Amino acid sequence: MLEKLMLAQAQECFFEKVIGGGKPPALCSKVARQVGIFYEEAYAALSAPPLSQHFDKTWVSHVQLKAAQFYADACYRYSLDLHQKEEIAEEIARLKIGMSALADAKKAAKGVAAQLMDSVNKLESNMKTNLERAMKENDRVYLMRVPAAGSLGALSAASLVKPTSLSEVLDASKERLFSSLVPDGSMKALSKYTEMVDNIIRTQAEKLQQASEITRVRLKEMDLPDSILSLEGNITLPLDLKEDVEAVQISGGPAGLESELQQLRDLSRVNQELLVQTEELLQKEANEDAQFRTQFGSRWTRPQSSTLTKNIQDRLNLFASNLKKAADSDSLIERGVKENYPLMSILDKRPIESALPSISRPIMSLDGNEDAIVGALKQSLRQLESLGAHRAGLEDMLKEMKRKYFSALRRSILARMIYCLS
Repeated sequence: MLEKLMLAQAQECFFEKVIGGGKPPALCSKVARQVGIFYEEAYAALSAPPLSQHFDKTWVSHVQLKAAQFYADACYRYSLDLHQKEEIAEEIARLKIGMSALADAKKAAKGVAAQLMDSVNKLESNMKTNLERAMKENDRVYLMRVPAAGSLGALSAASLVKPTSLSEVLDASKERLFSSLVPDGSMKALSKYTEMVDNIIRTQAEKLQQASEITRVRLKEMDLPDSILSLEGNITLPLDLKEDVEAVQISGGPAGLESELQQLRDLSRVNQELLVQTEELLQKEANEDAQFRTQFGSRWTRPQSSTLTKNIQDRLNLFASNLKKAADSDSLIERGVKENYPLMSILDKRPIESALPSISRPIMSLDGNEDAIVGALKQSLRQLESLGAHRAGLEDMLKEMKRKYFSALRRSILARMIYCLS
C-alpha cells in the first residue's frame, strides 16, 4: 500500500510538471490517469483487511478522493483535446463521467483537508463550465448524439515512475553514495562559469538566428528562388494549399460551390417555413385558449396558454435567433463568393500549376549571358542552402559540446576531491 501511495505522489509531481510546462492536453490526461490508478490501488489496499482495521477513516477518504480527483482530471484534460479536434459528443460524455466520479467521491469524503476539497471544487467548476459550453455548441451547431458512458473506451495512462528496492539504492559496491556531491565553493564557481558559457552560446545563437532572418528577408526582396522556378516552369504550390485546391476541385470546383450554396439556401428556406408554422400553431393555441376562457369563464380551469407554452416559446425564440445569425453568416459567405467568383475560375485549371504565372525568356538576348547568370544564381542558392543547414546544426553542436565539457569537468573535480580526501 505504501509503495502505491508513494508512486502516486511521485507521479503527481510529474503531473504538476507537465501542466506547468504547457504540455498537450492528451499527454497531461495520460499522466493524470496514471496518478489516479496508483491512488485507486492504494485505496483498494486500505479498504481491504487487515489494513482497513488499522487506518483512520480520514486517511481512507483522502486517498479515495485523490483517486477520483485525478480520474476526473484525466477526463477533463482529455476533453480539452477532444474539443480541439471538434469531437464535441465524446467531450460531453467524458466531462459527465468525470463529474459523476467526483460527485460520488465527495459524498463519501469525510474529514478531508480543506486544501484538497478546494482543489476538487475548482476542478469541478472548470468541468461544469466546459460542459455547459460544449452542450450549447452541440445544441446549436453540431447536433451530434452523445455516446453512452459504457460505449467509450478506457482512458490511456502513462507511468513515469517505478519502484526501486532499497538494496539497489544503498548498495555501496556499485557507486559511492556521495559521489555526486560537490563542495559549496566549487559549486558556486562552477555555476558562475556555466552562466558565462551559457551567455556566450546564447549570443552566438542569436547571431546565427539574426543571419538566417536577414537572409530570408533579402531573398524575399529579390523574389528568389521563386523567380528562377517560374522561369524554368517548375514552380509548385505549398503542399497544404495544393491539398485544399484538390479538395475543391473534387467537389466540383466553383460550380460545385454554387450548388452547395443553393442547397444552403433551400435548407434555410425550409427552416424558416418550419419556424413560421410553429409560431402559427402556438398563436392558434393561444387564441383558442383566450376564446374558451371568455366563453366558459371560471369553469375554464386550465392554466393560461402563455404559462403552458413558455418553455416552447423560449426555445422557439432561441431557434429564431440562431436562424437569423446563420442567415447573416450565409449572406456574408455568398456575397464573398459572388465578389470573387471571377478569380475563383482558376480552380478549374488542372493541374493547378498550369494556371500560375511564369516568367518568359526575352525574345532577343542583350548580351547572351542570361543562362550563365541564372546558373550562377542557382549555384549561389545551393551554397546558401548548404550554409543554412550547417548553421542550424551549430547551435545543437554548441550545446552538446557544453554538456560534454561540464560533465568531464565535474568528474575531474570529484576525482581530485576523492584523491585529496584519501
